[in-house]
Amino acid sequence: MSQGFIGEMLGTMVLILLGNGVVANVLLAGSKGNGGGWITITAGWGFAVLAGVVVAIAAGSQGHINPAVTLAFAYASGDASHVVPYIAGQFAGAFLGATLVWLSYLAHWSKTEDVGLKLACYSTGPAIRDTKANLLTEAIGTFVLVFGVIAIFSKSVGTTGALGPIMVGFLVWGIGLSLGGPTGYALNPARDLGPRIAHAVLPIAGKGGSDWGYSWIPVAGPIVGGVLAIVVSKAVGLG
Repeated sequence: MSQGFIGEMLGTMVLILLGNGVVANVLLAGSKGNGGGWITITAGWGFAVLAGVVVAIAAGSQGHINPAVTLAFAYASGDASHVVPYIAGQFAGAFLGATLVWLSYLAHWSKTEDVGLKLACYSTGPAIRDTKANLLTEAIGTFVLVFGVIAIFSKSVGTTGALGPIMVGFLVWGIGLSLGGPTGYALNPARDLGPRIAHAVLPIAGKGGSDWGYSWIPVAGPIVGGVLAIVVSKAVGLG
């Protein structure tokens, strides 16, 4: 296994463990965080991204932890050598992280009657189911994510070291607060699809379906938004 694969796997595992973990803490019956609300979830995801990026970089990758970011930067650079190991690591890590969430809250799944809440601890779903609108929301949110990351690490801003991941974490927190309501802001194909697969195969007590009819939207939307962010950033000379 390449160092890039390992870094992306470990970073994405931490991302999902902490990100979906905060959702489980807020939604599952009997949890001490039950009812914590949207602010808790968005803050938790911001910290999850910060931790995931730091772990991924420390373990030897560039800290993408997101196939949309990997594909966007491969398009920008013309170098696709990292695409396969990075994305493979991201999906493997997402599945592992989701499995750890299941184990961490093992006693709570049977106490939670709503199958929709259980699924929400793994993957996103729309507040209003509208294919075009949901796809657009995911594309816009990921555009902001990738465009913001480019700006954070641009020569003009000059963010390096630990400050970079911290700013990315705040960026994700802001996206969740401002744009997360319509779809739950996946922004990341691995973040959504990997845990959705875990939901389908793990013996989660009293679970329902995995909503495969919606599953392509949090994959396609982020890829489109990420590539558009690269195109626009090139057009305006950002970087």
